[in-house]
Amino acid sequence: MEASAPSRARRGRRQARAAGFRFLRAAVVLLLSAFVVQAPPAVGDLIRLPRGFHLTKDVLKIVGSPNYPVKVYVMLHQKSPHVLCVTQRLRNSELIDPQFQWHGPKGKIVSENSSMHITSTGSLVFQDFEEGLTGAYTCFLEYKPTVEEVVKNLQLKYLIYAYRDPRFYYQFTARYHAAPCNSVYNVSFENKLLQILSKLVHDLSCEVSLLKSECHHVKMQKAGFQNELFFKFAVSCLDTEKEAKPCEDQSCEYSKRLSKAKNLIERFFNQQVTVLGRRAEPLPEIYYIEDTLQMVWINRCYPGYGINTVKHPKCPECCVICSPGSYNPSDGTHCLQCNSSLTFGAKACL
Repeated sequence: MEASAPSRARRGRRQARAAGFRFLRAAVVLLLSAFVVQAPPAVGDLIRLPRGFHLTKDVLKIVGSPNYPVKVYVMLHQKSPHVLCVTQRLRNSELIDPQFQWHGPKGKIVSENSSMHITSTGSLVFQDFEEGLTGAYTCFLEYKPTVEEVVKNLQLKYLIYAYRDPRFYYQFTARYHAAPCNSVYNVSFENKLLQILSKLVHDLSCEVSLLKSECHHVKMQKAGFQNELFFKFAVSCLDTEKEAKPCEDQSCEYSKRLSKAKNLIERFFNQQVTVLGRRAEPLPEIYYIEDTLQMVWINRCYPGYGINTVKHPKCPECCVICSPGSYNPSDGTHCLQCNSSLTFGAKACL
């Protein structure tokens, strides 16, 4: 009898996991097989720093205030909340013959187009928020509280900011027992290690980049000297919007893909310990020192954006577009002060 679709799916997942395990084991064996000499094992502590990734979300409808400009945060290339041309008190009141008029940055009257829409009740909605739409918006409201009363006027101001999710990445450090520090075998091993790590995360559209590689002569406790390689490398994922085949499934989200890449790399280093423990003497000349893998989470923003929990407390982990008077030229996390910067999203201080 032919197996059911769910059974085939489960069997496919088991086969995929098994294939992944075989690849990890084969990669470890390949990495260790070229460097064989007697060497003692070492012991350390594995430090893992997992972190949840959460951004505060704006409510679907945002009201104004007659006392101060209200800040509104809109994710780049996404639909905005409804920005209402009323206060909280007026939202719950009847308005007779209301008239609404929106003015955008530089005082220009807002007109409907493919990027923005004004509803019949005067709410401003951005359909596909672009960076250039960031700025100060003002809504002028005319209305009568009752038929008998005179027309009242109200002016509500909003500061609408573009923001993006942080482009966080994981930074790893690991130590290897090494050949003499002037040996070409260390360079060969470094290249092989980077090739394997890159292949591990390739299918997730992620990449591995070497940040630092140093060889040191280390005095061991109650023992002699040994040579050790100190590796530091970063694991990040590519932006799917720039790829030839953008991901549409939720499993392709940046944070999920990067988390999978992190797990694969941790399994790879743990597998090295397992394979080395089963190996008969002699030991490889270059091998991973057990429990020296360490990982930290590092945030970064696109140029022209930065994180500022004081200025943007409602979006504390968002990379918000830099305001006039500041700029971010690189992948840093903060907008730097620049008095000559007069635009939003400045990438240079001119």
